[in-house]
Parts: sequence; structure tokens; C-alpha cells
Amino acid sequence: MSQTARTCPAASDRTLNEAYDTALLDLDGVVYAGGQAIAHAVESLGTAHTGGMRLAYVTNNALRTPDSVAEHLTELGIPTQAQEVITSAQAVARLISEQLPQGARVLVIGGEGLRVALRERGLEPVESADDEPAAVVQGFGGPDLPWGRFAEACYAISRGVPWFASNTDLTIPGARGIAPGNGAAVEVVRIATGAEPQVAGKPLPPMHRETILRTGAERPLVVGDRLDTDIEGAFNGEVDSLLVLTGVTDGAQLLAAPPQHRPTYVDADLRGLLTGQPEVVGAGGGFRCGGYTATAGAGELELEGAGEPMDGLRALCAAAWTTAGDGTCELDGSKALARLGL
Repeated sequence: MSQTARTCPAASDRTLNEAYDTALLDLDGVVYAGGQAIAHAVESLGTAHTGGMRLAYVTNNALRTPDSVAEHLTELGIPTQAQEVITSAQAVARLISEQLPQGARVLVIGGEGLRVALRERGLEPVESADDEPAAVVQGFGGPDLPWGRFAEACYAISRGVPWFASNTDLTIPGARGIAPGNGAAVEVVRIATGAEPQVAGKPLPPMHRETILRTGAERPLVVGDRLDTDIEGAFNGEVDSLLVLTGVTDGAQLLAAPPQHRPTYVDADLRGLLTGQPEVVGAGGGFRCGGYTATAGAGELELEGAGEPMDGLRALCAAAWTTAGDGTCELDGSKALARLGL
């Protein structure tokens, strides 16, 4: 996928698990939410893998280790090895190791995933700003992370210690809804110190580099639920992407997406890996997909026809993205989305 303004979702006459050799799957909001498997995820991934597609799990969540993530996925019915899990903790640990000598102390503000990743790179995790750390690293620490940990980060950063962050996702999906993510915690430290961290996670290049180094993927397909991390990361890496609507992104956000947030493909859930993708074609000043035709009207997006809701959404994307060009579509799509139940 080239870095040009996509004007409509792409078509594929092959199933996606045949067209791509490796699925680079986000976890939260794609495979599970709140620890429970999302509907259709287990069986879809099993079928895709049986059909020859390699599966790799790429997460900005730095809390858990690859071993614990693999164990959890296996318990859900998705047999997984630790080496098939790539985390932002691993990406940020590599980034730090390239700037600090072996054995350097790093103040950890986060969970065990960060500590394991740092040790893998020959760095020593420490817990206090008074331990003379050479760097501070911040990653998602879960709901029980004490407020005092942010103070430790601020003490070290105010002394001139470089600051790294695994990722800056403001939110994280859970079983009860959307909760604050590591990006919200990073903002606390940013406000208190005025400093700016070096960030490794999606959508930035260190995470894409870590993923390719660890998977060796040649024809990867990024699969995610977030426009500003998963899809933008695929755009920056110039690889194709599939957005699934099982996490934080809704139809309105998708229609308003600027070029770097427009996925190659759109589907309801991971069953989209097992199907082809229908073509969106120009039709009478609008765009047709399946039984739906979408047009850009006076101040709003209009939708006619009937059929599969995803076809209607794909047609709406074409109308919205074509109208927006290199910008953001400002036409109201609420009525059209309501017709689709989205």
C-alpha cells in the first residue's frame, strides 16, 4: 500500500488469509476484551491458521509478558507460542538498548512486561529515582498502578534523565467499557515535567521494525481496531490493513478518517480474514458496494439500497474519503450509519 490518499476500501477476490502470509493482530479490542474472547475470534483465527496463514500478536499493551499473553490466548482456544507475541515493551527496550550501555539502570513505571523486556536487552530495571537510573521507561501498569509511581518518574526526569514510553494509547477497551490507557498516564508525567518521551509503540517505526524483525513477515496484513495506532502504523510501514469494528473505532470515526487512518479493508470482526472483500465501484455520481449506493449530498452522506451493513459502510467510506481527499470528511453521516445499525 503506497502512502497516498486512499479513496475507498480495497477489493480482494481471494480470501485475506490466502492473500497475505502473516496476520499482525492487535489484541485488545480485536482478539479479546477484558480478558474474554471477542465473538468469532477463536474460530476465525483457527481457520485462518489451518489455511496456512501465520498469526502474530502485536500489542501496544506493555503490562504482560509474551509468555503470559501466549498462555492466555492458549486458554481461550488459540494455541500460541511466546515468540508469536510482540509487545511495545520489547520495542521500547530495544530502543533504549540502542542508546544506553549494557547493564544500565532503567527506572520502570509499569508492569512485569517492561521488566522482562529490559532484562532481555541486558538492562537493569530499578524502582526508584534514587537508584541513579540512566533512563525512565513508562508503560501500561494496569488499574492498580500506584499514583506514586508517576512521582518517581517526575523526580528522575527533572534531573535530566531521558524518558521513554512504550506507547501513548489514551484508552484501552475492557469488558465494562473504555478505560484510560498508557497515553493518559504519560500525559500526567508530561504535564508535571514539561518533558517529551521517546515513544516506541504503534504507530511509530520502532514497533513496526520490532514486529518485522521478530516475525520475518513478507506479505503482512495488520489487523486492528484503532485508527490512530493500528491503521496509522500500517500506513507508516506501507503495508495493508484490516480494520475490525469490535473495539474502539465506530462508523463515524471511520468516515472522518484522514488518509493515514484509512484502512485497506473494513469488516465487522475477524471473520473478515476468511472472506474476500467486495469491490466498491463508482455509480451515478456515487459509490456502490453490494446492494448499497452512497453519495455525498448537501451537508451529509446519503445511502440508498439494502443488503449487508458492511457493504453499506464500505460505500459510505468511498463517498466520504473521495470528498475529503487529503483531508477529513466533514459531511454528516449519522443518518446513513443509523440505517446500517452502526
